[in-house]
Amino acid sequence: MKNSEDTGKRPDAGLAGGVALVTGATGGIGEAVVRTLAEAGVHVAALDLDTPALAELERAARDEGLAVTAFAADVTSPSEVEAVVAAAEERLGPIDRLVNVAGVMLAAPVLALSEEDWERTFAVNASGVFRVSTAVARRMTGRGRGSIVTVASNAAVVPRAGMAAYAASKAAAVAFTKNLGLELARHGVRCNAVCPGSTDTAMLRSLWSDDSGPERSLHGSLEDFRVGIPLGRFATPEHIADAVAFLLSERAAHITMHDLQVDGGAALGR
Repeated sequence: MKNSEDTGKRPDAGLAGGVALVTGATGGIGEAVVRTLAEAGVHVAALDLDTPALAELERAARDEGLAVTAFAADVTSPSEVEAVVAAAEERLGPIDRLVNVAGVMLAAPVLALSEEDWERTFAVNASGVFRVSTAVARRMTGRGRGSIVTVASNAAVVPRAGMAAYAASKAAAVAFTKNLGLELARHGVRCNAVCPGSTDTAMLRSLWSDDSGPERSLHGSLEDFRVGIPLGRFATPEHIADAVAFLLSERAAHITMHDLQVDGGAALGR
């Protein structure tokens, strides 16, 4: 969990107290979100499929005095999602913040994309967001408060060769989150999306087949019709976590149904 750039705890994000559920908690961005929220004084229910990684995440957090509790569940299973949300509320108290980070990327050209990969991508990236969000939102609406953030991707608005299933699923997740925000606004629940660009994680590195991969990601690839990153650097998972924390916090109290592009300008402001 240690961030090499950390010089101590991060500044207060206006988040102290309460309970946040974070899915995909052991991935690069998910773990950064868990840490950022926990360091801000939030008790984090960390949800993931990877039980050993969850146990290590919880242990490391506790060693640092952070309130992180591990919950193993598959976001593609309605019964597991409902059970884990109920268990988290029973053990930790009402969930007032949710961050949907769980996601998969199965890259392939459209004509080589299998039915199984398409279905799997949507099962996690879109249906998983629907499933966890509605399970938590039903509880939030009864309490008249709450904030939901879905971590999507700037691929939702910028086509990329070989990433049709991923891009389409992320676009669906953003549209769903905005529609959910419209319906829940009268209940005091805000719903927003954070859309990262190329972020230095294992998922990004899995797309690189040779040493030219970082260069193509950073500066663009004409043959793939892929723009580069105007700021000239990759995001870190902490950059994404900071954006999530802002949208969850009271500093964003009048923001809902918004998708925040955190991509160094790669989507050209779309």
